[in-house]
Amino acid sequence: MKFIHTSDWHIGRQFHNVSLLDDQRHVLNQLLEYIRQEAVDALVIAGDIYDRAIPPANAVELLDDLLTKICMEMNVPVILIPGNHDSAQRLRFGSRQLSKAGLHILGDLTKATEPVIISHTDGDVAFYGVPYNDPETVRNLFGVALSTYDEAHTYLVEQIAAQKSDDKSNVLISHCFIDGAEESESERPLSIGGSDRVSYQPCLPFDYVALGHLHSPQYKGKEHIRYSGSLLKYSFSEQHQHKGVTLVEVNADGLQSLKHLSLSPLRDMRIIEGELNILIEQGRVDPNNEDYLLVRLTDRHAILDPMSKLRAVYPNVLQLEKPGMLATGDQQMSREKLKRGELDMFRDFFVQITGQELTEGQDAAIQKTIEKIHKHEVIV
Repeated sequence: MKFIHTSDWHIGRQFHNVSLLDDQRHVLNQLLEYIRQEAVDALVIAGDIYDRAIPPANAVELLDDLLTKICMEMNVPVILIPGNHDSAQRLRFGSRQLSKAGLHILGDLTKATEPVIISHTDGDVAFYGVPYNDPETVRNLFGVALSTYDEAHTYLVEQIAAQKSDDKSNVLISHCFIDGAEESESERPLSIGGSDRVSYQPCLPFDYVALGHLHSPQYKGKEHIRYSGSLLKYSFSEQHQHKGVTLVEVNADGLQSLKHLSLSPLRDMRIIEGELNILIEQGRVDPNNEDYLLVRLTDRHAILDPMSKLRAVYPNVLQLEKPGMLATGDQQMSREKLKRGELDMFRDFFVQITGQELTEGQDAAIQKTIEKIHKHEVIV
């Protein structure tokens, strides 16, 4: 039996006030094609389907259209759990009726020991879901004495492990932060100070563990305990990550194979660095000039409106940094160096505005003005 493990779609997300809905639709269409090509028997989504608890209408429409194609047209069951960005109560609305159409929303912690069983000639597979949770919720629901995320997650997983049957393959789906795994800037912390970390040890008895929350594809502890990673890069810290989904094959003997299926973004997210003039020339011939960019300018002189100049060739520059303008020495600049720096900056500004150099008289007048300003500052 084959299924695809994916997570952290964050449908409806914006990045620097730019909607990523078209980018998400682009990679989700690739996911549909993988489902067809690989003839998978199920799709597993390990949380953070939406980017926020009350998603925008166009995000709901996109998800509805996608799930209709998978469950109704392709006849492939979908098993999903809520993540920390989702509202479990809203996401699981109508779940009992939707399960009859092949959409299984495992959002109720009190039913975590009740699996979705997918029958197959290679052997039945039981899917158990542990949606995002916190210690207080678990403590109140089950009346158990616990105070940490690790204790809460361990309690839930051990309850499931005690119920699972060894005559079928068992898959655990969980939205959590496994201790020691690699995080990215785009993930919303589950708690302050690292108390949200949980151990992978309770997950060991399962044939496969489909994790969500962390955006980098990776495994932790054992190879079968895996994060599929997010569909897209959601921060510049992820520029070198290879996004995709995980194809999993199991049979009556357990896990048989794992394969990363890559997804190609509509626009990549990357960082470029250099002097403004060089980057502008590069942008004129860059075949991927519509990528989302963070630009680090290395110019050490003042530049008038660099963002507009860059966006003329790179329309999706979203963030601009100027490390070249920062002081590099540890010693504080002397008053004379500071005055000289201000004069040089004004000279550059004047050239950019007028297209010509300051005359000797203008230069002397500006220098005298700067000196008067600093003299006034000393007196005050």
